[in-house]
Amino acid sequence: MKLIRKASFWRRVIYFCIPIIIISLFLTNLSSDTIEITGIDFIGQATFPSGTTFQKTAFGGLSGITYDEQNQLYYAISDDRSEKAPARFYTLKIDLSKGVLKQDGVVPVEVKLLLDAKNQNFAPRTVDTEGIALGKPGSVFISSEGDASQIINPFIKEFLLASGKEINNLSIPDKFLPSSDIKKGVRNNLALESLTITPNKQYLFTATENALIQDGTEAKPGVPTSCRILRYNLTTNQADKEYLYVTEAVKPLINITGKYAQGLPDLHAIDNQGHFLSIERAFTGLGFRIALFQVSLENATDISNIDSLQATNTNNIQPVQKKLLLDLRKLDVLLDNIEGLTLGSKLPDGQPSLILVSDNNFQSIQRTQFLAFRLKTASPLQKLLRRLNFNNNP
Repeated sequence: MKLIRKASFWRRVIYFCIPIIIISLFLTNLSSDTIEITGIDFIGQATFPSGTTFQKTAFGGLSGITYDEQNQLYYAISDDRSEKAPARFYTLKIDLSKGVLKQDGVVPVEVKLLLDAKNQNFAPRTVDTEGIALGKPGSVFISSEGDASQIINPFIKEFLLASGKEINNLSIPDKFLPSSDIKKGVRNNLALESLTITPNKQYLFTATENALIQDGTEAKPGVPTSCRILRYNLTTNQADKEYLYVTEAVKPLINITGKYAQGLPDLHAIDNQGHFLSIERAFTGLGFRIALFQVSLENATDISNIDSLQATNTNNIQPVQKKLLLDLRKLDVLLDNIEGLTLGSKLPDGQPSLILVSDNNFQSIQRTQFLAFRLKTASPLQKLLRRLNFNNNP
């Protein structure tokens, strides 16, 4: 009888301890767990008309944005090619303290002119700055598309926040550089538009807005394009991996102007495990089609050793995974040329905010538009309960 009672006791101990051990192991890894986005709510917009000036510069052309949580500030890059004013980025305050973005909720507070390695402003038409990402404390990385038509190479450089001075220059792989015979490299104005850095500051990612010349066609009505995501290891400052990102095939219902443009203007790393938010933007001849995706590198093929997708069997290549989060045409908002996105400040309910910004192209018929969203994310406890089948919620 004593043996039976002892066996029963140890069974109860085992049944009690195993779930605790499993939960403990899971909780120790929560900080590295992936973010799960379960929904998205629009919480307001703020706009600036073209022609707005700030500190004697044309405030516009905002193509990328990043958030500095420590200082509770945002930095937005202008894609002015040092023509209306020298290449620059703006420091902004965005007020989401009430859980919404109001018309007066975005305030420029500083403009910083970029200085090259020789401590000079970038000369007119030598840069096309499009992406920005917060680096180590006190710095930002900025990408430029260059100008393929003039064989001006794209770049990714690091600048000091305080002075705007260049302090680092990442080497761009040769396959991305334009050539005089127009047989390889980035297409003009469809180059390194995006820029993001993982929260742990270990990796930097950029992507081509459309396919490299040797990788296939640019986006056309109803025809997707094959973009490359390029990863840098910021410990070595070297590019180490590349991935295939295929845009959606967008066919205009009507195209009055006959113009069409579509591609991948920005990415934002939402965790350290290869998960991102992406924007796909299309001008269809009658307004903009803006779509927001969640992206995963899981099981995606590293294509860094492939110089030309057209010269290889792409059936053996697994592109990144995409999940549509929101088609912004469903919002009751007149959309402008959205090109930048970043996770922003936490909202009063503790959920993260998402900020999108538009490039007004310095055109009088366009606006600089900021859109704010509340992201719904699964809490670590909810995810744990689902994994242990203690929660039946979808």
